Amino acid sequence: MRRDATPGLYVVATPIGNARDITMRALDLLAAADVIACEDTRVTARLLAIHGIQVPTLPYHEHNAAAMRPRLLERLAQGQVVALVSDAGTPLISDPGYRLVREVVAAGHAVTTLPGASSVMAALALAALPTDRFLFAGFLPNRSAACRTALAELAPVRASLVLFEAANRVERLLEDALAVLGDRQAAVTRELTKTFEEVRRGALSDLLAYYRAEGPPRGEVVVVIGPDESDAPAVDAAGLDIALADALARMGVAEAARMVAEATGLPRRQVYQRALALKGDADGDA
Repeated sequence: MRRDATPGLYVVATPIGNARDITMRALDLLAAADVIACEDTRVTARLLAIHGIQVPTLPYHEHNAAAMRPRLLERLAQGQVVALVSDAGTPLISDPGYRLVREVVAAGHAVTTLPGASSVMAALALAALPTDRFLFAGFLPNRSAACRTALAELAPVRASLVLFEAANRVERLLEDALAVLGDRQAAVTRELTKTFEEVRRGALSDLLAYYRAEGPPRGEVVVVIGPDESDAPAVDAAGLDIALADALARMGVAEAARMVAEATGLPRRQVYQRALALKGDADGDA
C-alpha cells in the first residue's frame, strides 16, 4: 500500500473535454492510489497516460456495480487508497457512484471528494440564465408522453433546469419543453471545453426552429432552460392533458388529479374536472 495518501475512498473529478482541466491535487491523489475505479478503463487509461500515471484500474459502472462494490469495500478494509472517477466530470452526477459512497460510509471508511470539472456547472456558467437557483434533472424519459409528464412535474419549480440529452433527441426535447413549459429562454450547449465548443441561446421556439432547419447538434449536449418569468400558468392545456393521461393510465381519477395538481400547481378542482372529462372520453372510445 502506498503511504502518500490516507486510506479511504476519494471521489475525483476528471476533465469533461480538455485533458488539462484537472487539479494538481487530483493528479497527486490518482498517482498515490492503490486502485482507480472507473466507468470505462479505456477512457481513464488515456487520461492517466497523458499525465504519466501508472496505477491499476477496475471497471465500476451501472452494469457491474453490485458485483464490484464488495471488492472495493474489501480493499478499503485492507487500508487501501481507492479513487473513484467517471469518464468525464464529477462522479455520482447521473451515475451509480452514490451507492458505493453510501456503503463505504456505512462500513465506517473515510470518504472525501476532490472537486473539479462538471458539465452541469459549465453549462450554467455559459447559459446566461439565472443561476441563483437551479435543478439538475439529468436525462428525461425518451418517450415524448413520459418526457412531457416529467416536464409537467418540473414546471412549477422556480429555477433554471439543467438537462442531459442525446444529440439526436435535442429537437424532440425542445418540442416537448415548448409544449409543456411555454416559450422560456434556454441554452443548448455542446462539446464544452473542447475544440468545437458551442453555446446557442434563445427562446425555446427559436432554438427549436434552428435545429429543425440545421439538424441535430454533434457531440455531448447539456440543455439549460430558464425559469418561468411570467404570470402565465406554468402548464398549458396540452401539457395538462398529457400529464393527466399518463397518470390516469396508472391510477384512479381522484389520485391522478391530486398528483398532477401538486406537480403543476394548478387548482385541484380544475385538474379534477379535466381528469373526469378525459376519463369519460376514454371510456366512450372503448
